[in-house]
Amino acid sequence: MSRSDAQPAGASPSAHVPQASRRLATAGLILGVFLAALESSVVATAMPSVIQDLGGQHLYALPFAVFLLTSTVSSPLWGRASDIVGRKRLYLAGVLIFLLGSALCGLSQSMTFLIGARALQGLGAGAVLPLTLTMIGEMYSMQERARVQALISGVWGVSGLVGPLVGGLIAEHLSWRWVFYVNLPFGIPAMLIVWRALRETVTPRPARIDWLGALLFMVGCGLLIWGLELSVWWQVGLGLAVLAAAVVVELRHPEPLLPVASLRQRLPRVSLLGNLLGGAAYFGVIAYLPLFAQGVNRGSATAGGVILTPMLLGWVLASIVGAQLMRRVSLSRLTIVGFAVLMLIFGLMALAAHAPLWVISVLGFFAGSGMGLSMLSLLLAVQQATPREELGAATSAVLFGRQLGGALGTALMGLLIGAAAIQNGGVALADGLQRAFLLGLALVAVGFLLTLTLRGEPKPSRAEA
Repeated sequence: MSRSDAQPAGASPSAHVPQASRRLATAGLILGVFLAALESSVVATAMPSVIQDLGGQHLYALPFAVFLLTSTVSSPLWGRASDIVGRKRLYLAGVLIFLLGSALCGLSQSMTFLIGARALQGLGAGAVLPLTLTMIGEMYSMQERARVQALISGVWGVSGLVGPLVGGLIAEHLSWRWVFYVNLPFGIPAMLIVWRALRETVTPRPARIDWLGALLFMVGCGLLIWGLELSVWWQVGLGLAVLAAAVVVELRHPEPLLPVASLRQRLPRVSLLGNLLGGAAYFGVIAYLPLFAQGVNRGSATAGGVILTPMLLGWVLASIVGAQLMRRVSLSRLTIVGFAVLMLIFGLMALAAHAPLWVISVLGFFAGSGMGLSMLSLLLAVQQATPREELGAATSAVLFGRQLGGALGTALMGLLIGAAAIQNGGVALADGLQRAFLLGLALVAVGFLLTLTLRGEPKPSRAEA
């Protein structure tokens, strides 16, 4: 199929699939998303018990870091590979790897073994969300897709809220090993449901897979994300150099693993950059808001977690509202409104850095709302504009941009706040957070200017909706 003949994914949903099968497949996919999202947060409260049992206190952060690393780096490769060999089989393979990693985590007898098992678990988790959103993009019309993806955003948000509580209860009343084993009785039925109800929408085709480009991409992303997380700047520089080499290789390959052709278009390119900038601002702030609660307002650790709740709720509610508005308002306009809200809120946060906790909580709700509107709209817009043979790659690239932005924003805001202020709190911490909020304002302002270039895009037709 030539580029000119490519059919946008938003133009022809899988209407031939019976509605009951679609709903059952969607339920299985959402259950998989819930498990993968829960695993990102549930382990944190169980780690003290893990350390007490296995030792290795100096390795405390690595089970989190390797899960984040492998899930983030692998997601674009899962997406592109699904364009070539099919969505369903790769999704099932990803969930199977995730469940195998979960079982091995529960069986761990040392921290070293646990870290390796978490890396395997993250590799499988990297397939779940991008392939779920890609398959939803193919199964549903634009309006239905907006509602389902808003529901997925809600599931992701709920898992972030209940994860720490679930992890603490399991570790206290059962064993930390059940934090991992609990994935099996839910994950296996999810696999069976998807295997039974989901219909493959991609015809596997022969392709020369760009293994060199894939290797360079994974190594470059690994160095970049690891360097950002640990503030090791030579690794960041080396990672960027390796990624540049990967892009050169991909541009010359007839079957690149990255969505090179799609990213030459304005909408996918703006969507990727918008997710990168929005993710850097939003997730960078989320990383340090608990410090605001504890170090500036002298709150408890519980207050440090509770302050994030309004941001998650704002994201979920705005996604639901945005899905209802898409019949009357173009995706580009919703995106612009979302980034305008983010600009306003980050500006107010910078002014309120010394304000009481409830003020930041209220502002956080609206920051989440801005993200909910803009991120959902950008994802749907890029799916609507992307041909089917690159839909998996484009969807996963957008999500990867958001995750990479979060790592970048966390590192940069940590530098602006300063290690001494993070450790000692007080007025110095409030001043550092003010600088971080101003960085967030600058990032979303650039994102806002980028989204203005999308003005004039028509809203979905009634046939699509």
